[in-house]
Amino acid sequence: MAQTTLSIRMDENLKNQFETLCNELGMNMTTAVCIFAKKAVREQGIPFDVSLNDPFYSPENWERLKRSAIQMEQTGGTVHEVNLDD
Repeated sequence: MAQTTLSIRMDENLKNQFETLCNELGMNMTTAVCIFAKKAVREQGIPFDVSLNDPFYSPENWERLKRSAIQMEQTGGTVHEVNLDD
């Protein structure tokens, strides 16, 4: 099976916390993201609840996500299947 690379941007503190959690679970971050992707494909959706009441989806954070995606595209990255329209 051919392999590919996925590059994502996230807050450094979140990345460190995620890496620590993955290590405690006996896996690396690549394995954890692959598990997420396989489950999402199998379920044909995000494998957990996504709610507008979650602060992650606040207007301020949404604007930050848009800016990050634009910056990634401008520096040669690719945004995959992300709807940045309000």
